[in-house]
Amino acid sequence: MPLPDHSRRPRIYLAGPDVFRPDAERVFAGLKAQCDALGLQGVAPTDAGVDTHHGSDDEIAQRIYEGNVRLLRGCDGVIAHLAPFRGLEPDAGTVFEVGYAVALGRPVVAYGVPEASYEQRVCAAIGCARDAQGVMRETGSGTMVEGLGQRLNLMLTRSAAIEADAAAALRRIAALLGR
Repeated sequence: MPLPDHSRRPRIYLAGPDVFRPDAERVFAGLKAQCDALGLQGVAPTDAGVDTHHGSDDEIAQRIYEGNVRLLRGCDGVIAHLAPFRGLEPDAGTVFEVGYAVALGRPVVAYGVPEASYEQRVCAAIGCARDAQGVMRETGSGTMVEGLGQRLNLMLTRSAAIEADAAAALRRIAALLGR
């Protein structure tokens, strides 16, 4: 088995809905500076160099998808901003990127996740009650609310470590990658 190449800085994909922010360039520059300080190379989704000004919406969407997948394949790990986005759940694109990275065998560290359990957040936003078997359900639809005390859906909490903020997530991913 070959020894790891410690001369190359591990590449970290910076997943999250920050790409939609008006100050996205500043946010990613700050994250990349934090990566540099830890001996990592930060890679923003916008680093794919995708032309978003020419072609149909479908063509642009395909180029963005292919560019982000290419970047994910070329990274050694991912930090993922999984704060609620436009509702109670994290950004769907970021969740896809987490799953893709996990499927590639890359370590993932999340941040921005509220402290309360997912069940607590749902019940605070939507009327919920326990049924006769003790299962928490939405009162309007009867849909079960995933419990188990997890801060997010269990598929995320079981596949990604969770840290309080981006700086802690970067320190954790650096440690996981032997930096």
